Amino acid sequence: MNANPNVAMIATLVSEASRAAILTVLLDGRFHPASELAYMAGIKPQTASFHLTKMVDANVVTVEKQGRHRYYGIRNQEVAQVMESFLSIAPPIEIKSLKQASEDKAMRFARTCYDHLAGSLGVQLTDSLIKKGVIYEEKDGFTVTEKGEIFFLTFQIDLEKVKKKRRSFTHKCLDWSERRHHLAGALGNAVLERLLELNWIQRLPKTRAIKITSEGKKGLKETFSFDITNN
Repeated sequence: MNANPNVAMIATLVSEASRAAILTVLLDGRFHPASELAYMAGIKPQTASFHLTKMVDANVVTVEKQGRHRYYGIRNQEVAQVMESFLSIAPPIEIKSLKQASEDKAMRFARTCYDHLAGSLGVQLTDSLIKKGVIYEEKDGFTVTEKGEIFFLTFQIDLEKVKKKRRSFTHKCLDWSERRHHLAGALGNAVLERLLELNWIQRLPKTRAIKITSEGKKGLKETFSFDITNN
């Protein structure tokens, strides 16, 4: 028998609404205490702890201990990519308030997908890199060109250091809101971290949405040759 019964176990884990909500929150790539995850998922802390234990045991979520406190995060890029794929085929949520509409707009414009950029900004940035000849798209991912090596060196991203990370160097991640691919993998993470370092973008509290600063609008236009819209 070639079928793997563990697939059903994972499918059962993510099919439960509260666990799916927790995993969606954890797509911000940060670690959160159970109480915060409970609040953001709209469930009781005891219920969140129960679900988190199941997901830790299944190696979907990892936990870090600091003294008496525990902080939970999504285990790796592979788990994040599966969740992002689920979101790309899931029916859109029903917007019931102005606040919810604003939050949805912000998420669609720019957000983190675990440890790289997603949303309209992530797709625009990927398109720009392709048009500038920095990377080109292949079936399973992206390849950096000779021109791209110079570009990233100038942008102060050490490609050799990035390649040494124990993970995929580049791969395509299907963006759930844009329905197109954006740059992921170790290089996608390096680009995100560099933009944060330059203060061109800023993380927002309690959300995956990303804010572009005034310096960022100027820097992104000069470096990636596109104007920021809908921010």
